Amino acid sequence: MMEIIHEIKTPYAVSHMLERLSSDPLHVVDIVKQEVKVPIYDENHVVSVSFGQKDDVTRIMITGEIQHKDKVFEKLKNIFRWDVNLQLVKEHFQNTRLAILFDIFYGAPLVCDFDLYGCLMKTIIHQQLNMKFAHQLTSRFVKEYGYEVEGVLFYPRPEQVCVLKVEQLRELQFSQRKAEYIIDTSKKIATGDLHLESLRHKRDEEVIETLIQIRGIGKWTAENFLLFGLGRPNLLPAADIGIQNALKRLYHLETKPKPDEIIDLAKEWEPYSSYASLYLWLSVERPQLLDEFLKN
Repeated sequence: MMEIIHEIKTPYAVSHMLERLSSDPLHVVDIVKQEVKVPIYDENHVVSVSFGQKDDVTRIMITGEIQHKDKVFEKLKNIFRWDVNLQLVKEHFQNTRLAILFDIFYGAPLVCDFDLYGCLMKTIIHQQLNMKFAHQLTSRFVKEYGYEVEGVLFYPRPEQVCVLKVEQLRELQFSQRKAEYIIDTSKKIATGDLHLESLRHKRDEEVIETLIQIRGIGKWTAENFLLFGLGRPNLLPAADIGIQNALKRLYHLETKPKPDEIIDLAKEWEPYSSYASLYLWLSVERPQLLDEFLKN
């Protein structure tokens, strides 16, 4: 058993972060202990990441059978984004109409999915579904074809998924098209036609252009992969219903704003549009916090 301890001295709202992670039933999160178990796909084991806060310092403890300490630490840093100065992000929004959200959810970090392939599969599955059923369908997929280590579920690997038949996914309530998209995309990854890790080194526009060439992947999916897979800071999925609803409520609009209207509104959010997206989603997921803030 190895232990890594790291401290950060910039704002980091652990409670908001864990609350959001816990909404995905595939995550193992203990909000009371402020701990999350993270699957490490390269080493096929699990690490526990626990958080403690005192005097504006966030103490992070990483424990587990860690074989490559530096590699695991770098991976976790990329997932939890604890190197981002969220105070600077908040200051950027202080003269915008989103300032209230950055007061309410101050320090909420952008946290990535634990695995690039899993992120892409989840994003394809979630296309055009309500959140409840999207999580149900993703859970069925992972429980049926993934595997478990130390009580944590791992997404199946593309080599396993690419040999599945459409009928097998249809039995889980996948649509015909969505089953085809999952299998066909996995084939491209398994054969090396699509190399997800190489996308880390491409510009946002290049990643989008690469992904939308694949049948079943549109701009919304590519943008969400950039945001939650690669942790890019300036992404705004303007076609996302949650973002549209959040802006309608926050700006007291009669109808949801159209994507082109949102893009126009978002010019002042750059280069941190991903954080605007996140905080807008948080305002929909936890509307009571916005209501309480407005009352006071």
